[in-house]
Amino acid sequence: MPPTMGRNGSLLLFAVLLIILDVFPSVNANLWTRHNSNAYQTRRRSGPSNRCPKVGAIKNFDLERMMGCWHVVQYYASTEELPEYACMRSHFSFSKDDQHITMNFSYIFAEDPLREKLVGNITWMIPKFEEPGHWQHTEDIYEGIYNTYVLDTDYDNWGLVMHCAEKKKQPRYLSALLLARKPALADNEISFLRGKLPQDIDASFMFDIGQESCDNLMESSRDDPLAYVVNGRQNAKEIFKIVNKL
Repeated sequence: MPPTMGRNGSLLLFAVLLIILDVFPSVNANLWTRHNSNAYQTRRRSGPSNRCPKVGAIKNFDLERMMGCWHVVQYYASTEELPEYACMRSHFSFSKDDQHITMNFSYIFAEDPLREKLVGNITWMIPKFEEPGHWQHTEDIYEGIYNTYVLDTDYDNWGLVMHCAEKKKQPRYLSALLLARKPALADNEISFLRGKLPQDIDASFMFDIGQESCDNLMESSRDDPLAYVVNGRQNAKEIFKIVNKL
């Protein structure tokens, strides 16, 4: 005959069952959340750290060869969770007078039916010329020190740049640009560069930046803020034709 279980044994078994029932649903829920919830992805993406990742700029960096025009084919920013941009391009230049690097950039919002081109610029200084691939922003609008690193480039085809700023009362700002001299890169080149990102950057949030139909973009006219120009022309009929083709 099987052994009988006393009162104490029954209570112990009951307690074990309660623990199992209490633990396993939460484990299953966490697993479901981990793989299916946007909330989990947001937590994993932002991370607990407010400090910038420790990275090093590319060695033996040739600053002059990095200058010129680049297409931004992929983009990451710690403050953004959905792809928003298209036709993003950057032009780097170096001034020997003040030893500053300037990036003039342009982009459009991907969902903008008018495809209006927006522009901006960023200026850096080189804190140590023995490390020319490490730059710091010169603008006063940024809180704290805003560091930029050229992580890798072959100068003629692709490049990878990372920005990071630590803030006193806000989470760090972290971003990365995957650059190409042409509008697109091969899949193996993209995989190679994404593999060089620090672990703080979740590559699943490294969004593609479309570079299609980026030649006919609208710009606000300098003379009339309500008018638009397309490739330097300000002709209503021509603009209407171009907009209808987009």
